[in-house]
Amino acid sequence: MQDPAPMQPAAPAEEHRFSCPQCGADMRFAPAADAAGGDAMVCDHCGHVEAIAPAPGARQAIAEMDFRRAIEARLPEAEIETGRYSSCPNCGAEVAFDPAVHATECPFCATPVVADTGAGRHIKPAALAPFAIDEAKARAAMTGWLGSLWFAPSGLRDYARKGRAMQGVYVPFWTYDADTASAYQGRRGTIHHEARRVQVRDAKGRTRSEVRQVATIRWAPASGRVARAFDDVLVLASRSLPERHTSALQPWDLTALRPYRPEYLAGFRAEGYTVTLQEGMTEARAQMDRMIERDVRFDIGGDRQEIDRIETRLGAVTFKHILLPVWLAAYRYRGRSYRFVVNGQTGRVQGERPWSAVKIAVAVVLGAAVAALVAWLAQTMPGGDF
Repeated sequence: MQDPAPMQPAAPAEEHRFSCPQCGADMRFAPAADAAGGDAMVCDHCGHVEAIAPAPGARQAIAEMDFRRAIEARLPEAEIETGRYSSCPNCGAEVAFDPAVHATECPFCATPVVADTGAGRHIKPAALAPFAIDEAKARAAMTGWLGSLWFAPSGLRDYARKGRAMQGVYVPFWTYDADTASAYQGRRGTIHHEARRVQVRDAKGRTRSEVRQVATIRWAPASGRVARAFDDVLVLASRSLPERHTSALQPWDLTALRPYRPEYLAGFRAEGYTVTLQEGMTEARAQMDRMIERDVRFDIGGDRQEIDRIETRLGAVTFKHILLPVWLAAYRYRGRSYRFVVNGQTGRVQGERPWSAVKIAVAVVLGAAVAALVAWLAQTMPGGDF
């Protein structure tokens, strides 16, 4: 199901260019490039730095949107944007195109992608977390991670250190807020210890009667209600990267979110969402249900809990479309493709685990040699001891 948007003629995509006031070249966003350590834009041609002034009350300005209105296609037109996206034929990423660009390379898997002729309508990003580390720090984190892996090809680490530039990509996520009220029924188990005479068997097979403490569980019916307000339940809105990779990049610092401004995207790419708002809510609801079950078990108390039924009502459901920063590297090395992702806030790295067949073979040979040496020494030393 596609996210509904008001069916009106699509406006042409807006192009954002940020020209250097000194030389006229394009400027790009650079993490902590300002002398005071704040957000700034940099001109790679002449080196001019221009600070990005924070919006007044930036954190409060990030508005939540009504989930029901979005599902019913009743969002204000100001919350919808028109953009040019094309789906990567290899990994399925929705690659965003600038108006003047017609072909590019997928940042997620390095597959050539050609822009579609039409424009699509999407819910606008409400906020983003800017990149906090630059490419040099991301590459250092990636090569350090590769160097820490046992049996990884040394050549791949060297190739990655000297290889093509990494891609900085803003990856789409949904966040969901909801107030929940849950009624449950179940049973509370309390462990009791009591003395009982039992038959035991000794080492010679003889049985005898003995008094021992035996644990039993006494069950009692339990029912009640729990409530929880969920804030910013995070759901990946893309299928281009394996979820195990993006989940391993957590935690994300959502307190660093800024209201969406195109200046932060200058010099970077942005991926369009492929998980719809309603599909994302299904995943968010599963996360909420797991937390509610923990609340119910805590409310039941006792030593053991059994839950027969939980009925949950949701209210005040809102959402945000946000972008989070990821550095990507996609390499082909000796006929195989490798992808690595780096959290653009923390430098945490995940990727496809590379293996060196040569290193594994050498380790096996060395292990066999050590085992043979130990066996030989055991046979030749007096008394078989060494």
